[in-house]
Amino acid sequence: MADQRPPRLVTGERETLVQLLQFQRESMVRKVTGVSDEAARQSPVGSGTSLLWLLKHLTQTEYSWFRRRFAGEEVELPSEEVLPGDTVSSAVAAYQQSWLDVAPILEQGDLDAECGQPGPQPPSNLRWVLAHMLEETARHAGHADIIRELIDGSTGR
Repeated sequence: MADQRPPRLVTGERETLVQLLQFQRESMVRKVTGVSDEAARQSPVGSGTSLLWLLKHLTQTEYSWFRRRFAGEEVELPSEEVLPGDTVSSAVAAYQQSWLDVAPILEQGDLDAECGQPGPQPPSNLRWVLAHMLEETARHAGHADIIRELIDGSTGR
C-alpha cells in the first residue's frame, strides 16, 4: 500500500479541519481494503481490537459526537459489536454512510455553537467536536495500521 500524505491546504479553519478529518477517514478505509472478512475479525493484539471493530466503533462515534452530542438529535447509535454477519464491505459502507449523514453539520454548523446535548463535562462547541473527531479518527487509523501490518505485513496510510 502506497503511503499517502495529508492534503496541504491554504484555506479557512472549517475547510482545513474537515479535509484533514476526511483524509483520516479515507486512511482508515484504505487500511481495510483488500483484507478478508476473516482477517478483519482477527485481533493480533492483547486488547482484542480488530479492524472490523475499529470500523464499527468509528461509525458509532461519528453519529454519537456529531448528531447526538452536537446536534442534540435522538438518533439510534449503531452497535460497535462485531456480529457474525458483519463484513468488511458492510462495515465500510456503514462508515461511509455516516460521513454523508453528518456532512450537513460539518458544512453548515456554527463552529462556535455549543453542543445541543448537555453532558457531565463542561460544554464544548462544534470546533472542539470536529478537532476531537479528527484526533480520534487518526488515533484509530494508526491502530488499524499496526493491526494490518501484523495481519499481512501491509503498511502505509
